[in-house]
Amino acid sequence: MSALERVERWWFCPAPALRLACLRVLVSSFALLWLIGVGPLLLGNLRMAASHFAPVGVVTILDAPLPFELGVFTWLATIALGVAAVLGWRFRVTGPAFALGLLWVTSYRNSWGMIFHSENLVVMHALVLALLPASDAWSLDARRRQTPAAAAHVLDPRYGWGPKLMATLTVLTYVLAGVAKLRNAGDAWLGGEALLGHVAWDNLRKLELGSAYSPIGAALASFPALFVPLAWMSMALELGAPIALFGRRLAWVWAVGMWCFHLGVLLLMAIMFAYPVSGVAFAPLFELEVLALRLGERLRRRRPQSWLANSFPEAPCPSA
Repeated sequence: MSALERVERWWFCPAPALRLACLRVLVSSFALLWLIGVGPLLLGNLRMAASHFAPVGVVTILDAPLPFELGVFTWLATIALGVAAVLGWRFRVTGPAFALGLLWVTSYRNSWGMIFHSENLVVMHALVLALLPASDAWSLDARRRQTPAAAAHVLDPRYGWGPKLMATLTVLTYVLAGVAKLRNAGDAWLGGEALLGHVAWDNLRKLELGSAYSPIGAALASFPALFVPLAWMSMALELGAPIALFGRRLAWVWAVGMWCFHLGVLLLMAIMFAYPVSGVAFAPLFELEVLALRLGERLRRRRPQSWLANSFPEAPCPSA
């Protein structure tokens, strides 16, 4: 088998429709909760003076901020589309519309003087899902089409390449972050000085401005030697991210390590990267349908007549 054939076989590895359905629910639910939670900040942006408006990304088509009413309507419409995407209702239309709405809202939020990159990955994942048959199982679309429950378990390459692409995007974001650290700081990062400077300056700035800061990070700044292994560990996790694509066990090791990295950022700098900390950012790396089936089986044992238990597809018969 040639190298190209190996890549093609890996990329188009068959998967069940349930895996894509799980990703649709997880990613869309996270994005929906983010939209709701960031609402007060978005409404605050809409009330800011036009002189603060510096459009980025897709918002560069605007010469001036949106009228307040139109901005609120766009935000609410995107939330409504997010609910439809989670439920898998008319997903061929609502999925792309929700992804584009999410792209617009996040770009508009970044057009007021400070660019946040923490939402980039969830937007990319939503855009990929919008191109996939992510409502062929566990959705109102599947119920409307009267799709047999067993169809959720049928392996098909159509359901395999999308999660691979999403997982690759996750990995690439960390590789790029590692490369950026080396290009911008070089030896200073590997020596721990740059990381120490980031932690100390960020906490000092927040303390002076009366904002929430990390007492742990402020206290550890007095021990520079601690930041050398932390800097090397961050490089190993970010530049070594591609190993997560070469096996389930490696994916688990890397994902847990990366989750601990983000937890460390939260503890040292009081900065929350919600998408990775929630675990959803790493979900495309795993066979989510296995977890969904186990959860459904557990619910059926405890409450066999409940609506939630019956909403999970049952595991296929061993003889099938």
